[in-house]
Amino acid sequence: MKLDFSDFYTTLTALGKGSLALSLDSLVADTLAKVVHGDYVRWQNALDSMPDLRPSFIKLDGSAIVVGTPANIRPAQKEELTALLKVMHPWRKGPFEIFGIKIDTEWRSDWKWDRLRSHISSLSGRTVLDVGCGSGYHCLRMLGDGAQVVLGIEPTLVYVMQYQAVNKYIKTDKATVLPLTLEQMAGLSASFDTIFSMGVLYHRREPLEHIRTLYDLTRTGGELVLETLVVEGQGNELLIPEGRYARMRNVWSLPDVGLLERWLAEVGFTGIRCVDISRTSLQEQRATEWMTFESLDKCLDPLDQNKTIEGLPAPTRAILIAKK
Repeated sequence: MKLDFSDFYTTLTALGKGSLALSLDSLVADTLAKVVHGDYVRWQNALDSMPDLRPSFIKLDGSAIVVGTPANIRPAQKEELTALLKVMHPWRKGPFEIFGIKIDTEWRSDWKWDRLRSHISSLSGRTVLDVGCGSGYHCLRMLGDGAQVVLGIEPTLVYVMQYQAVNKYIKTDKATVLPLTLEQMAGLSASFDTIFSMGVLYHRREPLEHIRTLYDLTRTGGELVLETLVVEGQGNELLIPEGRYARMRNVWSLPDVGLLERWLAEVGFTGIRCVDISRTSLQEQRATEWMTFESLDKCLDPLDQNKTIEGLPAPTRAILIAKK
C-alpha cells in the first residue's frame, strides 16, 4: 500500500518519542500487509488525482475545519475535487470546508467538541491520542487548540483516506490518523498526556479491558476523556441489547453513569466527573449528500422518538473526564 506516515514518525522522534514512532511504524506495517480492501485502489486513485492547490487560509479552531478559500480554486477544479472527495463516501465526522466545498458530514462533530472543550485540561504542548477518530476531524480540532502532537487511530480504512485527503492540503506533520485499533496498542508505554475515547466503548465486547488499556497508555498525571452511550440508572444499570441497538449490530452494553464511574475507578482513574449528558438529536446526526446511508431518523421509533426502533431507550451520550 502507498500510505506513508514517515513525516509523522519523524515529528515524534524529534520530540523524543522515537521508541513510540518505531512501535507504531511496526504495527502499521503489519496491519497494511494484511489489509485487502477492494476499494483501496479507487480511494488512492482519487487521492492521487486531487488537484495541486495551495490554500491561502487554514483554520483548525472553528466549527468547520476550513482549508483554503473559493479564490484558491478554479470552477472546473472545484467540480473535479468535489467528485473526488465524494469517492470517499461516507463522510461521518466533520464538518469540513475545502476550498469552499462544504462537506456536510453525518455528525455535527463540532457540537460534541463544544460540549467538552471547556471541561478538559489545556491541550497546549500535550501529546494526544484520539481512539476511533474517524476522519480525524477532532484530531485537527485538538491541534487547533494547541496540542503538540496528535495521534488518531481508526481501523476503518476509508476514514484514514479521508484524513489523507484533507491533509493533502493542510500538510501538517503534527497529526495523523493510523489504521490501528486500541487493542493493537496494548502493551505500549504510557506515552500520552490526554487520551480521547469517544463513541467507542459500546462497540467493545469487554469494556473494562478497553478502559484498562486507556489507563495503561495514559501518563501519570494525564487525562482521559471518555464519551459513550449510557442509560438512566442508580449506579448499577447495564443494558445488554438482544440483537441490534438503533439498527447497530455491534453495540454490546450501555451502562448508566454511576456504573461507568465505577469501571473507571476500578482500573485506577481518579478525579472522575461526568461533565455532560445529552440526548442525540436529529439535527446532530442525520443523512446528507456526503453520507447517504440511513442515519438516526431511521433508527428511532417513528411514534415515540424516546425509543429506538427496537423499543430501547433512544441514544443518550455522557462525557466523563478522569485523571491518572
